[in-house]
Amino acid sequence: MSRILIWLPTLAIILFYIPNALDKLINHDQTGKVLESSAVLITAGVFNLLGTALFLYNKSILIWTSNLALYITFIVLIHIYKGKPSEIVILILMATVFASYIRNPTIFSRNTDT
Repeated sequence: MSRILIWLPTLAIILFYIPNALDKLINHDQTGKVLESSAVLITAGVFNLLGTALFLYNKSILIWTSNLALYITFIVLIHIYKGKPSEIVILILMATVFASYIRNPTIFSRNTDT
């Protein structure tokens, strides 16, 4: 039961990132974006899919949590710039870090024993 509860926040994050990435890959000619380039949207979609897949792998969780958090931070800044509500995106950013911490809390601890 505890294993299911540990993976529950990660499942919520996956349910956000994968449809978002697929939307960027399938509908790459969207208008109203800050950068309306199809190449940028396709690159972001591939980055999201790759980041989500490697976020699930325990050995690369820290680096891909950092990458996904940086990506979402840019999205928050874009939402603020365009005057869109950014609270939900900030919650997704916090949930990404929280899901990573719940799955592997030792990677966030500072180990001074060397």
